[in-house]
Amino acid sequence: MRPPFFLTGMENLEQLVTQATAAFAAATELARLEDVKAAYLGSQGSLTALLKGLGKLPPEERKSAGAAINDAKSRIEAALAARRDDLKNARLAAQLASESLDVTLPGRGQARGSIHPVMRTLDRIEQLFRSIGFEVADGPEIETDWHNFTALNTPENHPARSMHDTFYLLDTDERGGRVREDVLLRTHTSPVQIRTMLAHVEKYKHLEHMPEIRVICPGRVYRVDSDATHSPMFHQVEGLWVGEQVSFADLKGVVADFLRRFFESDDLKVRFRPSFFPFTEPSAEIDVAFMHGALEGRWLEIAGCGMVHPNVLRFGGIDPEKYTGFAFGMGPDRLTMLRYGINDLRLFFDGDLRFLSQFQ
Repeated sequence: MRPPFFLTGMENLEQLVTQATAAFAAATELARLEDVKAAYLGSQGSLTALLKGLGKLPPEERKSAGAAINDAKSRIEAALAARRDDLKNARLAAQLASESLDVTLPGRGQARGSIHPVMRTLDRIEQLFRSIGFEVADGPEIETDWHNFTALNTPENHPARSMHDTFYLLDTDERGGRVREDVLLRTHTSPVQIRTMLAHVEKYKHLEHMPEIRVICPGRVYRVDSDATHSPMFHQVEGLWVGEQVSFADLKGVVADFLRRFFESDDLKVRFRPSFFPFTEPSAEIDVAFMHGALEGRWLEIAGCGMVHPNVLRFGGIDPEKYTGFAFGMGPDRLTMLRYGINDLRLFFDGDLRFLSQFQ
C-alpha cells in the first residue's frame, strides 16, 4: 500500500515545482536562497522524502514514479541555479556601481621623486673639484678617538674638543663584554684625511718622491647641536692637498675659484680671516660677500682652512720637512641654504614633501 504522503506528493508534483521556483525567486540574498533550497532538496526536504518513498512502491510503478520525481528535481535544481546566478550577478553589479570611476575626471598621475637638495649640492661640489684634479675619498662614520681627535693634533683634554661634543659608543664583544670605549660618531670628515695619507704612504713607500694627494672627503658627521642653522647630523666636505711646495697661495686660488664657480658669480668677493684650528697652522676662516640679491653686501662665513699642521702630517706618515699641504672644510648644508635662499636648516630634514618638491 502506498504511503499517504507519497500519494499527495505525486499528485501535486507540478505544484511542488511551481512553489519551489516561486520561493527561489522570492529569496533576495544567497544565504536565504540556501535556506529555501534545504526545504526542497535538503535531507529533510519535500523531494527527498518522495525519493525515499520509492522503495515502498510496487516494482511496476517504481520506474515511472522515479522518472517523474527526477524530472521535477531537475527542474527545481535548474530554477535554483538560475536564481543563484541572478543574485551573484546582482551583487557584482552593485559592487561595480559603488566602485565605478568617473572617466571624465583628470588622471591622478604618478608622483616623481627627485634628488634631495643637499645631495644635489654634494654632487655639484664633487663635480667641480673633480674638474680640477681632486679625487673623492670616503671613510667610516663610526670612528676611533685616535682618528677623530688625536691624529688631528687634538689630544685628550685639549680645549678644542669641547667644540666637538659628540655621541660616544661602547664597543662590546659577542658576550657583551667591553672591548673599547674610544668609539664615536665622527664629528668631521677629517679622519678620512688621516686614513688617506696613511694609505697613500703605504702604497708609494718604495718611491723617493710620492705623488701628490688631492682629495675631497664628503659625508655625514654628528655633533650634539640643534637649532635653525645646526643639526645633530649634518654634512661636511673637507679637502686635502699634500705635495712638495704646496703653499697658502694654492689654497686661496683653489677655494676662491671653487666658490665663484659654485655660486656662478665672477664678482663674488672672498676673504680669508685669521683664525685657529688645532690641525692647521696658519689657519683662516673663509668669508664671502654677495654682490646681488637679498644678501648683497653681507659677509658670510663659509668655511675654515689652513696649512696642514706638521704634527698631523707626521700622524699621517708624511715627513713635514719634505712635504706641505693645505686643508679646508665646508658645510654643504649651509651652501645649499645660501644657494636656494633657505633660512632654516631643519627644513631639509623634516621630510615635508611640499618643501622638497620645489627642488624637482
